[in-house]
Amino acid sequence: MNTITDTNYSFPGQKSVYKGKVREVYTINDELLVMIATDRLSAFDVVMPKGIPFKGQILNQIATQMMKATEDLVPNWLLATPDPNVAVGHLCGPFKVEMVIRGYLSGHAAREYAIGKRILCGVAMPEGMKENDKFPEPIITPSTKADNGAHDEDISREEILSKGIVSQEDYSVLEDYTRKLFQRGTEIAAAQGLILVDTKYEFGKTKDGKIVLIDEIHTPDSSRYFYTEGYDERQEQGKTQKQLSKEFVRQWLITNGFQGKEGQQIPEMTDEYIQSVSDRYIELYENITGTTFVKADVSSIQDRIEKNVLAYLSQKNDKII
Repeated sequence: MNTITDTNYSFPGQKSVYKGKVREVYTINDELLVMIATDRLSAFDVVMPKGIPFKGQILNQIATQMMKATEDLVPNWLLATPDPNVAVGHLCGPFKVEMVIRGYLSGHAAREYAIGKRILCGVAMPEGMKENDKFPEPIITPSTKADNGAHDEDISREEILSKGIVSQEDYSVLEDYTRKLFQRGTEIAAAQGLILVDTKYEFGKTKDGKIVLIDEIHTPDSSRYFYTEGYDERQEQGKTQKQLSKEFVRQWLITNGFQGKEGQQIPEMTDEYIQSVSDRYIELYENITGTTFVKADVSSIQDRIEKNVLAYLSQKNDKII
């Protein structure tokens, strides 16, 4: 199982490298970002010990397709995708919050609701809801953007503004962009027979002060999808919804006694389990995009990525070196 779980490149004009839970971001001459989607798998803010074949390619290709499908609504950072695992875009200063938007009572919101909470990130959730019920209107429940190894934490709009994490003027733009993207994502999903349940967006500012969408969008790592067919019947009968998201990994971990809490051990990930996760991600890709997944050559992933990125950067040589 050839996977890419770590990189150590030295590109022309390289200034710095940031390694997130899944992506590794190279800054080139204070102008470009080269974002490499690795095959690392993260759940409960913990990186699993083994990579998932083709996961990085899947996330990168879904995200870039969705960027292009929403660029008429919201500007984004993307310039090019020189490799199946790589996106190149404008250097941006990221906002220190993730804009989470929820159309349904699922996942983290459902877990909080189940223990009696009716306020999430300063937003009221109606009484009498069942897990996976639709909210009257989508709610925005931001979280802090954690540094390496730390957990993202819920935060309210009021706290974000009072702590000066984001200015009121900028935050109004983030909210507006978040709602527009979620509406477009909902329409794209509906065309594929899916429901976009919840998702998160990240934003940054370009050098000239323009707010743009960054990172990933509408991928199974950042979003939760249900199948439209059978949704109503499952809700009426109190059954679990059939879904497309990384939630199946979280549920496997929970079943095996792991939720990222101190003292808990990550369960063994056998080759068979890893292959099943890879197959599931391919299924997610094909259902979300409506296209057949084409596996990239993984005989030497590190060399392939380096070659493709260097070729792209050489084309922009006169601008960045």
